[in-house]
Amino acid sequence: MFRTALRNVLAHKARLLMTVLAVMLGVAFVSGTLIFTDTLDNAYRDQNAKSYAHVDVEVRTYEPSDKFLGISRRTIEEIARLHGVAEVAGRLNGTASVTDEDGRIIGSGSPGMGSNFVPGKDGKDTFYVFIEGGGPTEPGQVALDEDTAEKGGYHVGDLVHVARKGPASTYRLSGVFTTDDPWVAMGDSLTLFDTQVAQRLFLQPGFYTYATVTAAPGTSSSELATTIKKHLPDSADVKTGRQLAEESARGGEADTSTLSAILFVFAGVAFFVGIVLIANTFTMLAAQRTRELALLRAVGASRSQVTRSVLSEATVVGAVASAAGLALGAAMAAVAYSTFGVFGAKNPDGPLVITSTTVLVAAVLGVLVTVLAAWLPARRAAKIPPVAAIDSAHLPASTRSLMVRNLLGGLSALLGVAVVAAGTDTGGPTGKRLIGLGAVLAATGVLVLIPLLSRPVIALVQPLLRRGFGVSGKLAGQNAVRNPRRTGATASALAVGLTLVSALTVLAVSVGHAVDKVTTDIVKADYMVTDSGAGLDTSVVAALRKVQGITAVSQQQQAWMRIDGSQQDVTGVTPADFDKAIHLPVVSGAQDTLAQGQIAVGDAVARFNGWKVGDTLPVEFEDGKRAKLTVGAVFESNEVVLPVVVSTDLIEPHADKTSISTIYVATDDGTDEKALATALAGDPGIKIGGRQNIRDAFSGYLDNLLNVLYGLLAISLVIAVLGVVNTLAMSVFERQREVGMLRAVGLDRRGVTRMIQLEAVVISLFGAVIGLCLGAFLGWAVGEVTKPDIPAYALVLPWDRFALFLLLAALIGLLAALWPARSAARLNMLTAIKTE
Repeated sequence: MFRTALRNVLAHKARLLMTVLAVMLGVAFVSGTLIFTDTLDNAYRDQNAKSYAHVDVEVRTYEPSDKFLGISRRTIEEIARLHGVAEVAGRLNGTASVTDEDGRIIGSGSPGMGSNFVPGKDGKDTFYVFIEGGGPTEPGQVALDEDTAEKGGYHVGDLVHVARKGPASTYRLSGVFTTDDPWVAMGDSLTLFDTQVAQRLFLQPGFYTYATVTAAPGTSSSELATTIKKHLPDSADVKTGRQLAEESARGGEADTSTLSAILFVFAGVAFFVGIVLIANTFTMLAAQRTRELALLRAVGASRSQVTRSVLSEATVVGAVASAAGLALGAAMAAVAYSTFGVFGAKNPDGPLVITSTTVLVAAVLGVLVTVLAAWLPARRAAKIPPVAAIDSAHLPASTRSLMVRNLLGGLSALLGVAVVAAGTDTGGPTGKRLIGLGAVLAATGVLVLIPLLSRPVIALVQPLLRRGFGVSGKLAGQNAVRNPRRTGATASALAVGLTLVSALTVLAVSVGHAVDKVTTDIVKADYMVTDSGAGLDTSVVAALRKVQGITAVSQQQQAWMRIDGSQQDVTGVTPADFDKAIHLPVVSGAQDTLAQGQIAVGDAVARFNGWKVGDTLPVEFEDGKRAKLTVGAVFESNEVVLPVVVSTDLIEPHADKTSISTIYVATDDGTDEKALATALAGDPGIKIGGRQNIRDAFSGYLDNLLNVLYGLLAISLVIAVLGVVNTLAMSVFERQREVGMLRAVGLDRRGVTRMIQLEAVVISLFGAVIGLCLGAFLGWAVGEVTKPDIPAYALVLPWDRFALFLLLAALIGLLAALWPARSAARLNMLTAIKTE
């Protein structure tokens, strides 16, 4: 029987090609994800190990008299005197962006990094290897990493422009270096300063961000860490280089595990669509081979042997597809790793990692999915009686299983609707769970009912087909509903993909509309000024105030304070300008109470803590000082401000440094963006955006996210297309005699081609309509679950995108019909009529 199964695979290899492709794409998605994340994890692990290779111990500590993270020169000198210490280096970290000759910041898009050059006894810093020149030893010098110097076209001795906050400063380039720093490996720039300059820029004279300690010969890193810890305050953080490398690697693995989970979800969708295609293919093959299977039964093959024969065919197909899918997945992972950076940065260099686990998962998954999908068709094939060998006609399919399917689908759909209705009435967390469960049940029920729905839905367009395309249209409509099970299986593959696409679209458009509405209702300013990430300072505010025609310059400072025992993120504003640029959606109280020294809190935070207007709350500022503040307003929570809004007069006396995140500018009609750009021309990191940029800042990310999700779902749609091609091709094979008869009675080749094409378009549009309806329903259900957490949320159906999806579905049908229609049109009339 196994030899028979193998011969059947070879005999029907053309008809099994689409099944192989479907499984191959699913396996490629999974194996590619595993290879990509394993390669990324390995590269990050190696990069982190290299970056800490020269560190025996790292020390970070809070000094008792200061609130900022830092370590003093005195503490470093104390560490240097401890037994087992060979050398101590005080190091600093901060932001420093290098600009090119056109004033544009060099790097991956985020602010560049800055540090200090710390020469040891030999005059070298073990963190850096200089390939040109040397480290900065004077206040007016800097050194750049090799990639940044190359991008900027800088060489030793050139003048380099380095920006932090405000206008860029000019330094002389002393050297170019390479480093194992993982951030530099991912595309960030790194600028080295003389230590005194770095202290002035990043902290204050006499203090360092952290210290690295080199152990003396004969002293291990762990012993040295224990010795240092004993001589430092409890707040000190002392770790070995190995511990730091492991922590960094775990952080990278956590990020990649999240990415893997997301990709596996979409791989699961692709496999689900593939299962539908596989089951449909083996069902049709079993129907086409009725006489062959009956002959096997007649010559003594048992039902179990026939079942095993069909499953053996599925195993061979799954094995071939798994091998091809693993190879394709490896190629996809290699291309993706070298082309697309993860987390907004360049991926670190590293070899492609293909583990034995990946190979095993690809093999097992491909074979298992194929065999499981073929199991029901195999059982049906085993039930073919030997008497069927007497007649060459295919036996009619039993309607019992379809009746059971319709019953189960109807019950699932009705139960889902009832559960959703109950969840809507219940509300709260329980209601959310009920709505989610009901939506899944209802959607599943509708998908199961697709064969039943095919007849009435397609019947609606049959008159249009007859009027518009004559005999070809009439035949196409009849063919589309001739076998509801097959039509349903073909359409359901496309319906699943479009269900997810349309549900995501409904959610994204609805949420985007809500965010956009809240943003445009709240932000009255004409322009928004931000920077590359280092933060703005008061000099930018002062420069903007001098521009003619500006009516308000509303700065937003980020801070924190402990209010009534809970730590809260705070937006500091200047009340007079804030009132002109921002209109808070106040629920109770008044926005102008900010000018009276009172605070405004978001309604979500107010509900959670039980605060209301008029409450006087105990407050602890960043420097530990205490006060009591009154709640003057409660507003609807939004994306524009943090949960607590206060006047800058309250937080500035208690903050070490003023950091402005955003500046909103209101102008009269005569002031344009050029005037603002001219006033801020000296600062290369500043970005000025108009009303559209303000909208994009809060809701534009949804479009980007949606595009990514569309891309991930594309593979499931490709498999759905393969399903349409497969069904049509095998349907044409079954109907060779019918096609020959049609040709004999006068239907020309063009008519046959049009008939097949229209059949494909009708089935594709049927699947698309089901998918869009289910997607809209799921989008509504998920929206009801998240509605309480999104201000101004309302369901928005994107009819323009729905129309585009329908157009794409019709195009998919036409493309899928190219090969089957061409094959049908080229059939020899007499040969087709003689076909059994």
